[in-house]
Amino acid sequence: MAKTVVRTDRAPSSLAGYSQGIKAGGMVYVSGMAGVDPATGKPVGATIQEQTAQSLRNVQAVLEEAGSSLDRVVWAIWSLRDPEDFDGFNAEWSNWFPADPPARHGARMPLPDRLSGLLVSIGVIAEA
Repeated sequence: MAKTVVRTDRAPSSLAGYSQGIKAGGMVYVSGMAGVDPATGKPVGATIQEQTAQSLRNVQAVLEEAGSSLDRVVWAIWSLRDPEDFDGFNAEWSNWFPADPPARHGARMPLPDRLSGLLVSIGVIAEA
């Protein structure tokens, strides 16, 4: 099975040694995308809703670069800095996936202090 690295300037570059996405076996695997502006690398907004929307815009950009889309997402994993943000995260999530949402899994996100402005990270698996 061949794999193709997916890279786009419309999503943030990695903070460490990982690809934005990988296309393999008829699927697209998108790394966790934070709610940051790809041009500046800075968090977008101060609320969980603003950063969730930006995280999903970043995920969408990687999916589109791979020839896929959000409506082809079958599984998602999300991490929140603060579990108290779950309701706001879920409200914004519902705007992006109003019907037939993907399966998902969530956890609390431990982050170093240098990344203190980040509130959420979202990664997905989608059909190619």
